[in-house]
Amino acid sequence: MSGLAQIPVRIEPAVPADGLGGGVIAVLHEIVTLLERLASLGESAAIDLRSLPMSAQDRVALQRALGEGEVQATLNAEGVSKIHETRVPGVWWVAHRDRQGELIAELIEVTLVPKILASASEEIARGAHALRAQITPVATARAS
Repeated sequence: MSGLAQIPVRIEPAVPADGLGGGVIAVLHEIVTLLERLASLGESAAIDLRSLPMSAQDRVALQRALGEGEVQATLNAEGVSKIHETRVPGVWWVAHRDRQGELIAELIEVTLVPKILASASEEIARGAHALRAQITPVATARAS
């Protein structure tokens, strides 16, 4: 009889009982590092979830680990984008879909506010011009 028969063998589940596999834990460590950089240097960053080798179960485990926060937004531009802050301040889950509803991008953004929610300077200038054009005739009519 070989000495190998004496070695105990134990089968471990692919995903630990807490539901956090090694890939999920690695992503969470990366998020912590990015949060520390955001807090100390003001640097925003993003993790492209579609570029990671994550299973559907990993994605669910990551969603559970980060939880749901208080802020949610839906954008309708070239398809629907859903953005929600996680339970962790500064960590946002962002999913972009095309007009057919297919997921085209899924990101974890570590930032004060996701860039897609911020108005562009050009849009702000156009808005100011349009609002001025709307109120100028009213102000002129009242003055006469």
